Amino acid sequence: MSVRPSSRVTFLSSAAAIRNGDNNNSDGESFQKFFESWLVEQNQHLQALISASKQQENNSSSSNFEEQVRVVVEHYEQYYRAKSRWVKLDVLGMLTPSWRSSLEDSFLWIGGWRPSMAFHLLYSKSGVQLEGKLHDLIRGLSSGDLGDLSPTQLTRVDGLQWVTIKEEKDLSEKLAKYQETVADSSLVELSHVVTELMSTNDDRQDSDRRLIDDQIESNIVTKEAKLEEIFHTADDLRLKTLKAVIDILTPIQAVHFLIAAAELHLRLHDWGKQRDARHLYGATTSS
Repeated sequence: MSVRPSSRVTFLSSAAAIRNGDNNNSDGESFQKFFESWLVEQNQHLQALISASKQQENNSSSSNFEEQVRVVVEHYEQYYRAKSRWVKLDVLGMLTPSWRSSLEDSFLWIGGWRPSMAFHLLYSKSGVQLEGKLHDLIRGLSSGDLGDLSPTQLTRVDGLQWVTIKEEKDLSEKLAKYQETVADSSLVELSHVVTELMSTNDDRQDSDRRLIDDQIESNIVTKEAKLEEIFHTADDLRLKTLKAVIDILTPIQAVHFLIAAAELHLRLHDWGKQRDARHLYGATTSS
């Protein structure tokens, strides 16, 4: 199904700074509040999608499914608009988000999910639904869900997957090469100079220290700007991949795909938080 770009610029109540165009109040803490509110809404959308999927058996109009998909895609667009604004303020914080669990952190790719994961999700859910309705398919009955992908759809998905994997690989290599610049001559020299300055208590070195501090800040800001560029590209690829997969699917298939995506995202977040809490409790009681 075709996904039209969102014409509305609607943000959650916890992201008032974004709605008002005020970035000065958009710190890491406020993004965490935004993210938590966004998760609540994602769960609400999930329940609406599940309800819509159950209407499939009643031959519900495809327009209802299209509307549900449109609303959820707009919700993802809101999320990436918010990330885009906050990353300009603190790209390092967005790359290492404190509001995610250690489990989620382990699977992050440049501050979010790997775009190629969308295809693994699609094939996994397709396999589950295919197995669940295998007897009906053998009898020639169409399921209409992800277990009923057509040869044409599978061909399109395969082509999109290869293109996405290449873009993902290119960006990963770009990031890897840039990460190596942390050991470039400028930072190596600065680290040596600072070490030398730390070994002396001569007050006459204060002016030199201030100059070095300015050079360090300038160097790091320059590196952050490049990381911001890579971060934006990664988020663009994530959203582009999501929409491209949905475009290949029928409206009801898109509903099932978005259900699987939301379920995986929300449950991984819950499981990760629970594990972190248990580990923290264990560390506290053993000390």
